[in-house]
Amino acid sequence: MLSEFRNRLHRQTGKDSAPATPVATAEQPASWEADAPENLYETRTQLNSIEAEWRERIYQQLLKVMDLSLLDSMENAEATRQIRDICQRLLDDHAAPVSSSSRQLIIKQISDEVLGLGPLEPLLADGTVSDILVNGHASVYVERYGKLQRTDVRFRDDQHLLNIIDRIVSSLGRRIDESSPLVDARLKDGSRVNAIIPPLAIDGPSLSIRRFAVDLLNADSLVEMGTLTPSIALVLKAIVRGRLNVLVSGGTGTGKTTMLNVLSSFIAHNERIVTIEDSAELQLQQPHVVRLETRPANIEGRGEINQRELVRNSLRMRPDRIVIGEVRGPEALDMLAAMNTGHDGSITTIHANSPRDALGRIENMVSMSGATFPIKALRQQIASAIDVVLQLERQEDGKRRLVSVQEINGMEGDIITMTEIFTFERRGIGEKGEVLGEYRPSGMVPMFRDRLAKRGIELPLPLFRPDWMEVTQP
Repeated sequence: MLSEFRNRLHRQTGKDSAPATPVATAEQPASWEADAPENLYETRTQLNSIEAEWRERIYQQLLKVMDLSLLDSMENAEATRQIRDICQRLLDDHAAPVSSSSRQLIIKQISDEVLGLGPLEPLLADGTVSDILVNGHASVYVERYGKLQRTDVRFRDDQHLLNIIDRIVSSLGRRIDESSPLVDARLKDGSRVNAIIPPLAIDGPSLSIRRFAVDLLNADSLVEMGTLTPSIALVLKAIVRGRLNVLVSGGTGTGKTTMLNVLSSFIAHNERIVTIEDSAELQLQQPHVVRLETRPANIEGRGEINQRELVRNSLRMRPDRIVIGEVRGPEALDMLAAMNTGHDGSITTIHANSPRDALGRIENMVSMSGATFPIKALRQQIASAIDVVLQLERQEDGKRRLVSVQEINGMEGDIITMTEIFTFERRGIGEKGEVLGEYRPSGMVPMFRDRLAKRGIELPLPLFRPDWMEVTQP
């Protein structure tokens, strides 16, 4: 059907003048119709059937000859050494018909199985992997450089995967079973982990790990990565130093937490900062930081401490700045109250596809608190609380970009008015799939420039002028 339509379209085009661009035919589809090539991420840790059989035999022998309960009292290096020595001796005693390189790989996999997370260890050791996504025992994906890749990692079966999930959650003092089939928690290194098992997961256990960024990114790093420009970075620094309230908006995986880390790095070291998060991810370098984290309910369904309670409590802690990892619910009302009652310079993030959508989501979240405001009064609260909205986007080439910087001006009737200060102007897609475009100032000078000037923070006017507005002086 689609091929016939293409041919008919081609014949109709041929009757007119020659087209400026070639038209796709049934034999020659357009480039955008082609599926993206699957790029397999190879860990080169897979064993053939004979080697896998010997790995299982040696592993079972190890369980018989070694008391694994003693490993808890050993240092990790010493435990690894003992396991390697025993496995090497067992392979020699059985004269296993495998090469020396395969022996080392078998020993490594057994060590990972006993002390680590089994088949996931090669992925955890790769610093370029930002997300590990396990969709059942035979399907493991990773995200590298902003793009998903299928891997050659496999678990033996669903039970093997369940054992690894149980090892993760039990080390955190949590449990996962049919009565509590999902867990959302944080690993010791700061990585976020989510696990869900049958009966909720229909096709088998599912595990998602969002890696904790070891290397701290700063504004210069974001400029090098193309997330923003030096002029935008300077304006953002002035916004934070000038104690404007900032809302960082974007979808999942767009770099909101990274941007929050960079913005918080601009805060002076003599200020008291209170951070509030569901899972602690912020890496603030200031000396006077109090980190708060929510607590889920226990097995009996008691003891939950949510973000709203932490936001309320933070107001009694004499903060200079309140940094909320992400507003997701009724705490939006308390956040607005804090921003409107002297806690200037607060920063938070929200899931939204545009700055306008972000303000609409805050309205919805406030309604979740049970408060009944006239819509105009609520929007006035939002307009007076939030000064700047930053919109982030992860684009087709895998790059995360700050696509819009908007100032909230106030109210016109029942509508919150906003002015775009900077924008990423797309031009198309390059030959290698990269997004083409430039960052441009809109030409509008923000009202907060005068507010910052009164605090001694001067921003030159040329920062906000596009090239066509600049007049060449003789």
